[in-house]
Amino acid sequence: MGFLEISNISKFLDGKRVVDGISFSQAANQKIAIAGETGSGKSTLLKMIAGLVQPDQGMIYFNDKHVLGPDFKLIPGHPDIAYLSQHFELRNSYRVEELLSYANKLTDHMANALFEVCMIGHLVKRKTDQLSGGERQRIAIARLLISSPKLLILDEPYSNLDLIHKNILKNVIREIGDSLQITCLMVSHDPTDILSWADEIMLMKSGKIVQQGNPEDVYRYPVNAYVAGILGNYYTLSPFLSDAFRKKAGLYENNTGIFVRPEYFKIVAPHQGIEALVKERFFLAGVYELELVIADTILTIRTMQKHPQKGDIIFIALEKEVFEP
Repeated sequence: MGFLEISNISKFLDGKRVVDGISFSQAANQKIAIAGETGSGKSTLLKMIAGLVQPDQGMIYFNDKHVLGPDFKLIPGHPDIAYLSQHFELRNSYRVEELLSYANKLTDHMANALFEVCMIGHLVKRKTDQLSGGERQRIAIARLLISSPKLLILDEPYSNLDLIHKNILKNVIREIGDSLQITCLMVSHDPTDILSWADEIMLMKSGKIVQQGNPEDVYRYPVNAYVAGILGNYYTLSPFLSDAFRKKAGLYENNTGIFVRPEYFKIVAPHQGIEALVKERFFLAGVYELELVIADTILTIRTMQKHPQKGDIIFIALEKEVFEP
C-alpha cells in the first residue's frame, strides 16, 4: 500500500451525494492538484482525507493505517496530515512567535529553516493583526508545518491574494516540497496555479473524477468540453475549418472537428495560412490576444507579435502536431 490510498469513498450532505465513489493513490513527494467547478466536491474530499469529515462509504489509508474520521475520534484530524482551509484564521493580538511556539515540534535550527522557506523570519516579532493577507497565509502554513506533518493539504491557498503575495506563496509551496520533503495535495480553481506545479491533476464534476493524468496530457487532450473549459479557453473547430487548416499543413482531409486552444495558432505568410480579420486586439502581460473572424466563425488566438492591429487581415495556421499528437 502506498503513502496515501483513497478507496471508493463517498459522502452525502443533505441527501445529496457530494463525493461519489472516488479512488486514487498518492506517492510520497508527489504533487497532486484537484480542480473542478464550484460544488464538485473538492473541499469535502480534502476534509475527509484530513480526517475532519467522516466518509459515508469507503476507506482512507495513510502510511498503511486507516485514517479515522470524527465519528471515531474525540478531536478530529490526523497528527501527520495538515489541512489549510481557504477560511483559515489566526488569533488576533498574538505575536507570531507565540502562535508558532504552541505547535512547534522542531528544533530551533529546523524551525528557523522552515521560517526561511516560508519567508516569515522577519515577521516573528509582529502581532497577527499587523500582517497583510499574504503574510497571514504564509504564517498559517508555517504553523501547520512546524508540527512536522508528512502531508500538507491546501484548499484554495491563493484565494484573496494580490499578485505579488500570490507569487511569493507559490514559491513557498514549491520550496515546501523541494526543500522540506513534505508531500502536498492542493485544490485550486485557477489552472495557472496548478499546471506548472502538479505532477498529476484530477478533474472533478458532481463528486466524481472525470479525468486524471499528468498536466500536459490533461490540458492537451481533455476527455470532454467540461475538462477543456476548466483548464482554459478552447474551441472545437468545425470540420470545414479543420480540413482547411489540415490542407495548409499538408495533411489529408478527414471531415472531423478538432480541439484547439488559442496558443496553438501561429501567424504565417499568406500562402501558408487561412485568411482572418482582426476584430479586436488586447494586450495580456507579454502576449497579444487577437479576436479573429474567419468566414462565419469567431475565435481567439494568442501571439507575441506586435504588428497585427484591429481591422488588419492576417493569415494563421496550426502546427501538424495539433492534428497528429
